[in-house]
Amino acid sequence: MTTLLAYRSNRIVELMEEPAERRDADWLKESLQQAMLLELATLPPYLCAMWSIEPQSGDVFKAFRRIVFDEMSHLGLAGNMLTTIGGVPRLADARTVPAYPGPLPGGVRPSLNVFLSGLTKESLDLFARIEEPDDPIAEARSHTSIGAFYTAILEAFRDHAALITGAHQLVRDMAHHGAGNSLVALNSPADVEAAIDVIKEQGEGTTASPENPHPGESGELAHFYVFRQLFHGRKLVKVAENPDRWDFTGDVIAMPVTRPMGRVPEGGWGGPGQPAPDAAAQDLLDRGNQAYSRMLRALEDAWQAADADTADGLLGDAVGEMIGLKSPARSLMTREVPGSGGRTYGPEFRYVDA
Repeated sequence: MTTLLAYRSNRIVELMEEPAERRDADWLKESLQQAMLLELATLPPYLCAMWSIEPQSGDVFKAFRRIVFDEMSHLGLAGNMLTTIGGVPRLADARTVPAYPGPLPGGVRPSLNVFLSGLTKESLDLFARIEEPDDPIAEARSHTSIGAFYTAILEAFRDHAALITGAHQLVRDMAHHGAGNSLVALNSPADVEAAIDVIKEQGEGTTASPENPHPGESGELAHFYVFRQLFHGRKLVKVAENPDRWDFTGDVIAMPVTRPMGRVPEGGWGGPGQPAPDAAAQDLLDRGNQAYSRMLRALEDAWQAADADTADGLLGDAVGEMIGLKSPARSLMTREVPGSGGRTYGPEFRYVDA
């Protein structure tokens, strides 16, 4: 792996600075690898927040569950975009896997410090800033977004449509999680454009509406607006028309009861300056890290499989490992960190070699 694939780099910013005439096949492959790192980076913090909710039901839990499935689909679609042009996804490497706390990959939103914790107002604010559009319907901002990066990728695909081969595509029916959530093969420019629309619009909404145009249920909001209304504790509602105007003035949304997972410190639990976890907690941490690492290796292998049946089996293995992460994570959230004032452990999502 080249140093350009390192998680902590400024590579996406550099790629975005390349003029259109230099955005060739190599630019596209590297950009899609970076896009995969971006999608992967969102899953651990969202999962920690979701798993901390008690009980594992209710509207807030369901909202997080929908978003997690969306992000899993986005990771898969980004991988399919890379393999359809002959690239090879790289996820299973300690230099590539996100390290928490830390920045988003590639220099995107460099002011953000992405951390793992239970669900809190602070984590909701972080999640919204990750998903923030360039021009939100509510709460205007002025930043370059992840969506802008995908727009640049789409423009490069339009200029190099002949690169699309349909090779090594992973396919999985996930329509029961939402209209745009199935992992589909990308065999044409139209397929790629549809996939990028799903990724952008599920996260950011559209320029006309905060609603997710690829919903699991009617009226579902895009991720940014879900996180903002949870932060405000009020539903986002349309308060004027022609032009439409939205504000967080709807029904009250109560924060759910949560397990008090603390923030994972730099270097993980037991890192420099941290108390060493007891044997039981360390076993749970190791189980979680090993399952996460097996999931990433299975995904890599699935995209490189020689035939569709093998790829499907490996994808199933990766999904199984993902599901298996929940048990040790939830158990960790019942074990208090010494000297933390009642905060508990939680999963680290660290890559470990087999």
